[in-house]
Amino acid sequence: MNETPKQNGKPGLLAVIGSVLAAGFGVQSSKNQERDFAQGKARNFIIGGVVFTVLFVLTVYLVVSAVLRQAGS
Repeated sequence: MNETPKQNGKPGLLAVIGSVLAAGFGVQSSKNQERDFAQGKARNFIIGGVVFTVLFVLTVYLVVSAVLRQAGS
């Protein structure tokens, strides 16, 4: 996949990843949000959002597990 915006203005892979991360943390700019809604495919953002959510939950789980394991020692 192309990592930069394509000639037709569709966001590339890095733009989708950046938008998903920014939206996940609540810091998405209105300019990027408008670009995503106007030119991006919903499927790409849904898949990115699901992957981000799974990775985020897994990371929180692993950190909490490590902290609890350390506290029990």
